[in-house]
Amino acid sequence: MSGSIHPTAVIDPRAKLGVNVSIGAYTVIDGDVEIGAGTAVGHHCVLTGHTRIGVDNRIYHFVSLGEANQDKKYQGEPTQLEIGDRNTIREYCSFNRGTVQDQGVTRIGNDNWLMAYVHIAHDCVVGSHTTIANCTQLAGHVQVGDWATLGGFTGVHQFVKIGAHAMCGVSSVVLMDIPPYVTVGGQPLVVAGVNTEGIKRRGFTSEQIAHIKQAYKTLYRDGLSFAEAKDELAKQAPGALEIKILSDFLAASTRGIVR
Repeated sequence: MSGSIHPTAVIDPRAKLGVNVSIGAYTVIDGDVEIGAGTAVGHHCVLTGHTRIGVDNRIYHFVSLGEANQDKKYQGEPTQLEIGDRNTIREYCSFNRGTVQDQGVTRIGNDNWLMAYVHIAHDCVVGSHTTIANCTQLAGHVQVGDWATLGGFTGVHQFVKIGAHAMCGVSSVVLMDIPPYVTVGGQPLVVAGVNTEGIKRRGFTSEQIAHIKQAYKTLYRDGLSFAEAKDELAKQAPGALEIKILSDFLAASTRGIVR
């Protein structure tokens, strides 16, 4: 379908729109905004700042992208928001640009499903293929790995890391890092097991799943300290990428893990 721009839309001459981009009624594009081919922007949206949006995204109505971050230290520096390809961004989402105290960029990858009222704060890094449900709020500097799932009304503290393929239950309050592959939920947050169904759906082999379950046992069931568990994991399944992903995540954790 060819793109269209509603006559009530207001578009800054600095903006760059790819082929077949659609812009809805009363949407404002203000500033150094670039929108890739085939992306559709709904009605009453505001896209501003130094914002880059890739191809074939679906941005629904009343969305705010690239607005100044909510950090009191921010002094108007030209920081950025970068959004990849084929994302679905539902109504009333707000994604802020970064700060110079971090990398200066808020980044969102490809093929994400971002439901209504999701807030992604400054300097967050969201991977690809994630599902972030309604009213989830990410504070500044949060990292979310590929294929992670966050249930509705989840709140994530600043600087928290959520690992690839992790699954977080509804209304969770996330104050510590969540390792890859695990399922968490409850208040206070507790670990409920391996996200077995999720990794099966993504094509993990029986051998890979067995490695992950053994690693989970080492980390959560063998009575080891965090340091002892990390050392033990380093010895397990040498060369197995799935264990390396977990070990690297644990080594990079700065807030401690949900345990």
